[in-house]
Amino acid sequence: AVTGARFVLAALRLAGAALLSPGSCTFEDSACGYQWDYAHLPWTLHGEGHYISVDTSYEGEKAVLSSPDLYSEEWSCVRLIYQIATTSDTSPDPARLNLYLRQEGESFDRLLWSAREPSDSWLIASLDLVNSTKKYKLVLEGEMGQDKSSSIAVFEIKITSGYCIECDFEENHLCGYVNRWNPNVNWFVGGGNIRNSQSILPKDHTLNSALGHYMYVDSVYVKHFQEVAQLISPKTMAPVSGCLSFYYQLKQESSIVFTVYLRDMSGFYEEIWKTESALNADWTLAEVDFNAPYPMEVIFEVAFNSAKGGYVALDDISFSPVYCSNQTGAPFNPANAGCNFEEDLCNFYQDHKDGPGWSRVKVKRNVYRAGDHTTGFGYYLLANTKFTSQPGYIGRLYGPTLPGNLQFCLRFYYALYGFFKMSGTLAVYIFEENHVVQEKIWSVLDSPKGVWTQAEISFKKPMPCKVVFVSWCKSFWDCGLVALDDVSLSLGSCQAADLLLPRPGECTFEKDECVFTQKKRGRGSWHRKRGPTPTSYTGPKGDHTTGVGYYMYIEASNMVYGQRAYLVSRPLRGISGKQCLTFFYHMYGAGTGLLSVYLKKEGDEEEIPLWRRTGEQSISWLRGLIEYESDTTYQIIFEAIRGVSIRSDTAIDDILFQAGPCLEVEEIQFSSGYPDSLNEIEY
Repeated sequence: AVTGARFVLAALRLAGAALLSPGSCTFEDSACGYQWDYAHLPWTLHGEGHYISVDTSYEGEKAVLSSPDLYSEEWSCVRLIYQIATTSDTSPDPARLNLYLRQEGESFDRLLWSAREPSDSWLIASLDLVNSTKKYKLVLEGEMGQDKSSSIAVFEIKITSGYCIECDFEENHLCGYVNRWNPNVNWFVGGGNIRNSQSILPKDHTLNSALGHYMYVDSVYVKHFQEVAQLISPKTMAPVSGCLSFYYQLKQESSIVFTVYLRDMSGFYEEIWKTESALNADWTLAEVDFNAPYPMEVIFEVAFNSAKGGYVALDDISFSPVYCSNQTGAPFNPANAGCNFEEDLCNFYQDHKDGPGWSRVKVKRNVYRAGDHTTGFGYYLLANTKFTSQPGYIGRLYGPTLPGNLQFCLRFYYALYGFFKMSGTLAVYIFEENHVVQEKIWSVLDSPKGVWTQAEISFKKPMPCKVVFVSWCKSFWDCGLVALDDVSLSLGSCQAADLLLPRPGECTFEKDECVFTQKKRGRGSWHRKRGPTPTSYTGPKGDHTTGVGYYMYIEASNMVYGQRAYLVSRPLRGISGKQCLTFFYHMYGAGTGLLSVYLKKEGDEEEIPLWRRTGEQSISWLRGLIEYESDTTYQIIFEAIRGVSIRSDTAIDDILFQAGPCLEVEEIQFSSGYPDSLNEIEY
């Protein structure tokens, strides 16, 4: 019987090897259609060790491995078993392994995951792939960093349909579930005909046999009152909501508490299910509604009170995108709680008993007063615009109702003009609907005058609430102007959002120059800078991204009239159909020259001019939009030409490449000078 069982197991293994889904690979005798990029370092296939690797024995920066074309109309899970080995622990630029999604019809790869922790043995990463109708490739990139000797190995890539939090515990990697080690009580793998002292435990649920596997935790080693064992799921990597179900057995002699929690990346626990009693001695199905709009882990926790507690076994965790209870109503959409004030106040409103409060205004392009943050020539909100007969003013702007018990990140831009005292000029309150309680969560400390500055605030309230922007001023003489624009709300904390992977095709210049490099000819060059430029009456006071970050600019004092500086993108993948390039430019200064954008297709000598501005444009950052097409590999070039005087510092920031036509169209692609009406505010 034992040999029979062994034979069945061997047969199962062989069947598993034969049934590898497209894109999956164990690197036993081939790379399963994965190909490496010959422009970079080579990968080495070690058939006997079942892995593929790259190391620093070759000179080079990185190795790239791309999958065959894949297609997945169902939600699927990519599991990657890998190891990074290095000799030094503290390298400023360590080796890292990145996984990208390369979708058909996109010029840029989307970074799904990145790791750089060296380890003594293999690690597992689990990544949810949202269903899509487009063909795609997975691209693995091993960056070697600056370490003298390091290597990166990939043992297995497995793509399965379904969600990464699902598991039947039949495979040795346990779908990326991990036990949080405790000296006394831990989750173990049971079943598989293992001859152990816990053989009293049940048959598994998946195969309903002694050969199947499940997870269990036993009270036999409990030493202290309230010992806790935790089994932690892989992190959800895409927003999911629906029904989480699992089978469990609970056999208790004295009290056991079995609880399921959600834990977000800030470490907040939320209990979603709990049991203290066993209904019957057999496998019992549990179902619980589950909502993870931002990255979460599911934690299965068992608490024992004594060594005679008993045991809990767990198997067949599965997930369905439909709620278990017949919950109705659309999930909360955070986009409805933001506004750029271009059309109206969106879902914001004012309490009119406060007086005029906030007004929606627009400034035409000019060289004295800054325009809005969204485009530089659109609408924003201004408090205290019309002089009232009262000695001061108060303006309250209420946002829409937000659901309770969710973590939010609120971001907005503000600018202050003409205040002597900063305190109290702008504050944000949370107004809980059931208690008439207002809690102040943010207020202005000090900020560069007249610069759009980004604020970001994380908050979570148990009850439904509203965000309220309050601007007030006691005495007429202290009152300046407070401007507000581009309010946005996202799910998850702001810190978690900052850790999120960058948008493909976006460059804010906060960390580096992204896909751009200098093409130097003579002295003309672009510089990455934060804060104001050195020359007065030219250049920006701060960047467009946050007001205190980085932008690229030409320093006219180091250049001569007519000298050019080029910023050139790396070669980008051509795609069929229209594409949209958005960027912000700053051309302020009486001697400003030219800023042009060109498209250069591979193999063409000529560059195609797409967009141009000549001369001083505005004291604000202005948005540029360019729609273009290229089905062959191409580059985008930003060219700045220094004008007649040193007051011609030209700057750019926040470049974004997107597939598909531009949603708005810029009226003039080629223009010079600024309009005559300089300093009017329109209401």
